[in-house]
Amino acid sequence: MNKPVLEINHLTVAYQQTPVLWDVCASIPKGVLLAIVGPNGAGKTTIIKTILGLIKPLAGTISIMGKPSHTQRHAIAYVPQRATIDWDFPVTVLDVVLMGCYAQLGWIKRPGPTHIQKAQEALKLVDMLEYENRPINTLSGGQQQRVFLARALMQDAPIYVMDEPFVGLIFTVKKQSCKYCDN
Repeated sequence: MNKPVLEINHLTVAYQQTPVLWDVCASIPKGVLLAIVGPNGAGKTTIIKTILGLIKPLAGTISIMGKPSHTQRHAIAYVPQRATIDWDFPVTVLDVVLMGCYAQLGWIKRPGPTHIQKAQEALKLVDMLEYENRPINTLSGGQQQRVFLARALMQDAPIYVMDEPFVGLIFTVKKQSCKYCDN
């Protein structure tokens, strides 16, 4: 049997010694699409930030692909909530998507032509290529969300964690022949 891609064991998380999540356990196998659903303030973002290592748990453990989470941060691509972004930071759409390769490059190396081509392909996947030279703060909320999805795709990570990924997004579906849909 395969080990879970993400395993949470008896996780308790607190803010200023006040627990907000208690004894959370989960075992998520490869290939599963999982949604954490609940009202505002239920701890959805808190558990995501804890998985990402942005919040230290009070108790419990998190394993990613069978190893301690702090050794596997590269295995997660993250799409944050729009509210957590500094929209005044002067970067273009392409710059934001290229940030998806910084973990591979390190602090000194700059993205090369191969990285730029890959970023443009990711932008094309989310239908944002025509905006690659626009400042990120001039886009609509849904467009900004698609750019952050393209940045996550750049990482080629085995796990994608998205915090409110569909806020402001409108999807269009192209009509194609479908044996179940066509009357």
